[in-house]
Amino acid sequence: MTWRNWSGAVRCNPAEIAKPGTEAEVAEILVRAAAEGRTVRPVGAGHSFTPLVATDDVLVSLDGLSGVVAANPFTGDVTLWGGTRIRDIAQLLAPWGLALPNMGDIDAQSIAGAVSTGTHGTGLGYTGYSGIVTGLKLALPDGSLVEAHSLVEPASSTSSVETPRRSDGKQGGSRGFDAAAPLASSGAAGSTSVFEAARVGLGVMGIITRVTLRCVPAFALECTETTEPVDALLESYLERSRRADHLEFFWFPGTRRATVKELRRLPPLSPTRPMSRLDRLVKRELLGNVAFGAMDAAAAKVPALARPVRQVASRFMAGATFSDASHRVYVAPRRVRFRETEYAMPVEAFGEVVREVERAIVASGEQITFPMEVRTAAADDTWLGTASGRESVYVAVHRYHRERFEPLLTAVEPVFRAHEGRPHWGKEHSLTADRLAGLYPRFDDFRAARAAVDPDGVLLNPHTRALLGIEG
Repeated sequence: MTWRNWSGAVRCNPAEIAKPGTEAEVAEILVRAAAEGRTVRPVGAGHSFTPLVATDDVLVSLDGLSGVVAANPFTGDVTLWGGTRIRDIAQLLAPWGLALPNMGDIDAQSIAGAVSTGTHGTGLGYTGYSGIVTGLKLALPDGSLVEAHSLVEPASSTSSVETPRRSDGKQGGSRGFDAAAPLASSGAAGSTSVFEAARVGLGVMGIITRVTLRCVPAFALECTETTEPVDALLESYLERSRRADHLEFFWFPGTRRATVKELRRLPPLSPTRPMSRLDRLVKRELLGNVAFGAMDAAAAKVPALARPVRQVASRFMAGATFSDASHRVYVAPRRVRFRETEYAMPVEAFGEVVREVERAIVASGEQITFPMEVRTAAADDTWLGTASGRESVYVAVHRYHRERFEPLLTAVEPVFRAHEGRPHWGKEHSLTADRLAGLYPRFDDFRAARAAVDPDGVLLNPHTRALLGIEG
């Protein structure tokens, strides 16, 4: 059987695709694989652009583990099954009046996958998903089900409301860890924390069965999109980004204008003005997906069409102002498939890196029809998060999925590397352990934590071995 990711660029032929419905079944799959000398990779929505989950052995789908486990409306802590798709979370949180504090513009991912790869949205006041994790439950290759928690205490000690969704078995037992506790089994040693490593764990710290997130009271957003001269935007963006709740922009290389998207968080009980059905149908679906997809396909066959596509799209990408519940504003439909690389640089590098990336794309001669996407995010304290220890600017470069991505990646990666760029773990890049170790101060701590919970490498594949510098 063949498995492929969303972009179609990653394909593999797993010997088995397992679909467990309980944590006990996840543990059993791991124990059996370990005993047979096989490897296991967990998969959520398959939205990663890298071979992070590719395997010829056992692929474990988390789709059978979805929904709310428990919610505490007083602290905002909500525990979700790992396979829960982000697109379903708003409805699941509605009974408690809660919402995710930030989201990206794609919500197809599973929450375990988004946490494991450091997926993020935009806004210097907000971290990515991994930064709001307060607890995790993981299945390890020895059959154990471990709980790892942050040392940060909830604001209230009020007990949470448990949702009786399914009954979990006890095979392997259950162990609890706090953020600083030493590992005490599976050959573990030292003071390395399971929680700190697993918050951006790449699927090698165990299979995440449950995720606890610190959510916020539900809120509404107003979205304003404008088309602006790019030179003035580059001069003002960082200052504006510090004032705005969420600010990002899209720039088609070779054009002199950009589409700026600003999201403003509205006070409670503010009236909203949702996008009209006509705007949604015409702007987002017909123009933003159907027409744009047709233009991309045409340019892939006739590269000379790419320039007029960029010029037209850069003029008409902005939409009308609207406001709605946060999850309906953060997310935009992305039905035209693409490949992508994205790097995080220190926010101070913004002015240089964005200009240099655009110049590198133009100089390469590659005729792309997708815009660069530029965002910012707050620093977090995760070990392998791309914004770990520093406020970050993210620059993403996309290309239509039927076109060769490697020449574009070759053109832009030297720019990212020159500015201490950290690649998004779920997006295409060429970095391996020798380079990554110098970008993350806790890289060796992560390696030690991984070795402690999975000394035999049951959860590794060739890609993760290269990322972490593990032979075999």
